[in-house]
Parts: sequence; C-alpha cells; structure tokens
Amino acid sequence: MKTILHLLLALILSFIFSCQNSVKEAAFKLLPQPQEMQIKGTSELKSDQILYCFSKSNADIPALSGSFKKIRKSKEPQSAQILYEINKEADLRPQGYTLEIRKNKIRIKAKDKAGLFYAFQTLGQLMEDAEDQQAALPKCSIKDFPLLTYRAIHIDVKHHIDNVDYYYNLLDKLAQYKINAVIVEMEDKLKYERQPIVASADALSIETWRKLSDYAMERHIEISPLIQGLGHASFILKHDIYKNLRDDPKSDWAFNPLNPETYKVQYDLYLDALKATPYGRYLHIGGDEVHTTGRNSGKSPLELQLIWLNKVCKFAEEHGRTPIFWDDMPLKFAGVYKAMFNTKLNQQQVDDIWKKNEPKLLKFLDRFPKNCIYMRWNYSSPQSIGNIKAMDWFRQHNLQVMGATAGQTEWVLMPQDESNMENIKDFAVSSQQSGLNGLLLTLWDDDSPHFSLYIRGIAAFAEYTWSGDKRSKEDIKSAYRQREFSYSLSSPQYAFIDDLEIPVGFWKNALLLGNKRTHLKKMKNPIEEALITLPDKNNKGAWSAKYNDRLRKAATAKAKCDTIANKIEAMKSEALRNSYTLDVYEQDNNMVRFTCEALLTLKDYDNAKNKSDETAAFNRLKNMADRFNAVEQELEKVYAKTRRLNKPENYILDQDHHSHLANQAIHFKDWQFYAEELFMQKLKSEYKF
Repeated sequence: MKTILHLLLALILSFIFSCQNSVKEAAFKLLPQPQEMQIKGTSELKSDQILYCFSKSNADIPALSGSFKKIRKSKEPQSAQILYEINKEADLRPQGYTLEIRKNKIRIKAKDKAGLFYAFQTLGQLMEDAEDQQAALPKCSIKDFPLLTYRAIHIDVKHHIDNVDYYYNLLDKLAQYKINAVIVEMEDKLKYERQPIVASADALSIETWRKLSDYAMERHIEISPLIQGLGHASFILKHDIYKNLRDDPKSDWAFNPLNPETYKVQYDLYLDALKATPYGRYLHIGGDEVHTTGRNSGKSPLELQLIWLNKVCKFAEEHGRTPIFWDDMPLKFAGVYKAMFNTKLNQQQVDDIWKKNEPKLLKFLDRFPKNCIYMRWNYSSPQSIGNIKAMDWFRQHNLQVMGATAGQTEWVLMPQDESNMENIKDFAVSSQQSGLNGLLLTLWDDDSPHFSLYIRGIAAFAEYTWSGDKRSKEDIKSAYRQREFSYSLSSPQYAFIDDLEIPVGFWKNALLLGNKRTHLKKMKNPIEEALITLPDKNNKGAWSAKYNDRLRKAATAKAKCDTIANKIEAMKSEALRNSYTLDVYEQDNNMVRFTCEALLTLKDYDNAKNKSDETAAFNRLKNMADRFNAVEQELEKVYAKTRRLNKPENYILDQDHHSHLANQAIHFKDWQFYAEELFMQKLKSEYKF
C-alpha cells in the first residue's frame, strides 16, 4: 500500500512540476521573434550554470554583457555548456544562426561573426527569462536570420545631448534587439577641429565619439554620421563668420551652392565626422527641405541642388563612404511629392501624376549621382501607391534607394500613435517585398522627449525589420514589457503606454487657444494671444460653459492619469530592470495630471455655490504655482539622471525656421513648459496672488 501511495504521490508531484514548467516555458518571449523556434520541453541547464563555452572553429567569444559576464572559454568541449562555431558554408542567410538547447548542452552554428553574436543575444534573452523565473532553460531549436540586413536607428542630438554612459547602455540595448546600425545627426554636438566655431560648448570630442564607435562595432553596430548640408544649416550659418555663405543673406537656413567656400566648410565638417565614426559605411548628407536661388543666379532650385549633390557625393566616394541623401526636394520640384502621402489616390491617378511630371526629372536624370542612396522618407503612409511608385522610379533608373520610417516626429513629451508601430511595420514589410536590404528608423529631437520613451518603437522596428509581420502589435508590446521590465509584467493588465498617449495629446494644448505651443516664443504677447481665458467671479458658470468640451476632456484625462499612476507604481514594485524608464513615464504622467487638475480647479472656482467653496477653490489656485514648480522640479530631477537638460549659457540660438520647441530657449523649463509658465503668470496677474 505504501508503495502505491508513494507512486501516486510521485506522479502527482511530477504532474505539478510539469505544469509549472510548461507555464514557465510559455513565458519565454524573444524580441525580435526568431524565424523558426520550437520548444521541446525543459533542459537541465540554469542560467547560473552556464559558465564555459568551446568553439571548434576557434572563433572568439563575442562582446557580451548581462547574463554572459561570467562566460569563459574552455579548452575542451566536455567542460563547456555552450559549443559554438562559425561555418561560412552553412545553409543560412548572412547574419543567420541555428541555436539548439539540449538536456545539458547548447549548440550554436553561425553563418558569420554577426550571426554568432545574434545567436548569443537570443540565448541571452532565454537566460534572462529563465533567471527571472528561477527556471531551467527550455529545450528548443531555433533557426534565425534577418529579413533586412541593414537595420538602422537615427540618434538626433541637435537640441540636447545625453550623458556619455547613457549612450553606452543604449548600444547594449540596441545590440540585444539586433539593431546593427546607427546614424547620428551630430549638428553642433561634435567638437569639430577644423571648424571649431561650429561646435557647441557641450559637444563631445572626436575621441569620445570614436570610442563609442569602437564599442558599437564590437557589438556589430556601425555608426555613420549625418551632417546637414545644403539646408538645415542654421547650426553653422547662425555664426557671423559664415554669413557670407548664406543663400539668402537674411536667413541662416541654407548654404549658397555656387560659393566654393561652402564646400570648404562642409568638407571640413565631414572629415571630422568621418574621423569620429571610422567604421561607418555611409555619410548622410541631408539635403531635405531646402529651396535655394544661388543668390538669384537664374538656375532652378533642382539644378542648384544637383550641383551641390554631385560635389558632396564625389567627396564621400573619395573618402570611402556611400552618401545618403533625403530625396524629397527633387520629387517636390518635379510635382510628384504630394502623391506619396495621399492614400486616397488609385494606381491610375498616381500614374497620371507621374506621366505629367516625370519629364521634369528625366531632364536632369544624367545629373543624379549613381553612387548615392536616395532615402525615401515617409512617416505616415509608406504603403501608399505614390510612395511605392517613387521608390520604384529610382530603382528603374539604376539609382539606389532605401526607406526611412519614424518612431518619433514632432510629438511633445512622448511618441504617439502606438509609437508609430503601424507605419513602421508597413515600411518594413514593403521594403522586404521590394527586395531592399535596409531601413532607417528616424527619431527626431525637434521636441526632445526623453530617449528612453523611444525604446518601444525601436523594439517594434527591430521586430519588423528582422522577423517581418509575424506577431500582432499587442504581442510585440507584451514582449517589449517582458524584455524591458520583467516576465511578470508582460500581461495586458500592465499596458499603459497607449493609454498615456491620450492625456499627453490633450495636455499639449490644454491651456492654449489651438495648436500654438511651438509658436509661443515668436508671439509678441503670448499670454493674450495664445492662452485660454480665466473665470470671472462676477459671471459665475460662464467660463465652464465656454470650455465645457475642454473640461470634459480634462476630467477624462485626469481619470486616465490616476489609473496609469497606479499601474506604474505596481510595475515599479515588480520590475527587475529598467525601472528608470518607468520613472520617466511617471514624471510625464504627473505633469499631464497636474494640468488637468488645474483646469478642474478653475471649474470648481467658476461653479462655486457658496463663499466657502469659492474660497477653498481660490486657495487651491493660489497654491498652484508652487505645485507646478514642485512637479516640474521633480521631473527635471529624474530627466537629469541621464541627460544634460540645459544648453551652455553662451549658446547661440538660431532663427528656428521650423519652430522646434527644443530650439527655443537655453533652459529646459523655458521651452518644454513655457505654456505652463505663462499660465502661472496669468493666474498671478489676474487674481492678484
């Protein structure tokens, strides 16, 4: 009887153990998702037991971090938990690998060094999940490779710079997600040696950028520079010494492409940027959003742009780089640009537009440099027939083309539209279907949200460019939460980022008469021109009636912020890593909630039924400036842990042609929360606090 009972107990325990492990196996969520993955049970390997590796091809261990810090090379395979090799003859695509976890061994076969590195990154994610859950690694077999070989993100530092340590940590994160390239829009954040006046006082030295490039390349990330050329040149032409190089003497926006000195300055900047990024294949020369006259030379804008483009492309080629050029201006000059963003046009309508306007391009076709990559950027409708037509036109005329999508455009405080995931997916998939080999994710600094809030968009970009459209957006978001914070936070109950987008979108203009936040600094009297009015105590209820819709949205947004605050607090207690990102989201949520509360306090004051209620609301209004300062200072305290908030005191602001918020003041508070500062001034003035 005892034997039977023992057997039954053993079977029950075995069943419970099996169920527990099957649950834990289901919690392994990789990002990007491998092309093929089969889980076959549970191994006997735990993360802390993986200490040695052996390579029969004598390949070096890749540069690794995280769970691999203790990994050492073994002299014989018997004592190693990981057996790996590079086999160029393997039936794999470039950057591909196979990974097999057996009972007590892990076998990796890679096509090349990059494939070996990515195999270890995948194994690292599996080890991280196993360690988080105190479980063994799964028995599994993986065959994996990227669908796009060049997967680049854009780091734009023109309006602020982060602490150098932040960039090193960011490179580790990009490597984990198998991002293999960065294009840095440097502007004045490189300490130029040949044209030192251009550099901001807080610019990073060539040596600092070079060390970052070294670190990146060890992780199979190549860094290439973007140095704006013909237009977007305010960071250069704002200085008195360069004013003679302006296309328009009154504007610091664009160079005169017919002035030989233009190229002397630009080439000097290029040379320093190339020195700072020695491993990059590319030199991104910009060239977008510019209309030049050549000091009224009589040459057309397209002709002037092609004169400039040929010169700088020749320079790039002579220095071993492939130039990348934003393609929008030739397409604008030809009259086919708007068709790329109009999703309502059918194939016939697009063809008719091209039939009418294509001769304007063909007239200058022989002047389009053949060594250049024409970067077709489209952040809202890459799937449109007009956009696909434009990309096909370049290819049909033997011109190289690559797409550019966006994870951040001109959104204030944080990215919107689910981190622009839908458009990222569309451009990645269309690039794969068209046989292109790369895609760039732009991350613009125009309104300078905290870079940590871009990571979800980067993760989605990594998924779509590597794996294609395999998982739903919700599954990718869940995988993002697991990878960034903890396996226990992958559940939908912890999804708050999309919910926060709605209050943030409301917050941008909550205190303003329309979409005027980016234009406040250019107004003569922004308090009167742009801010909402305040309640008149002698006309009770009128203000609330006037702003009824705004107040309704404020109440809804405030309720959302309250719910989000609770979620973030719960997540912070569960997070096993990256809690700082949650701190940043928390501060943004607090600022938005404060503004909603301010509006609702005004409503209480306006609708007060008796003197007691009116006095209570008035006292809350009286304390509002102090409350704002406390919220804002706490936000700055958190942001300042990684970023340099303020520009140098001697920094010269340019003419701000595109009304970039982050380009309008030296101090962070004076541009990011200028609307709120004006509102506090108005409260004090009208209510005589």
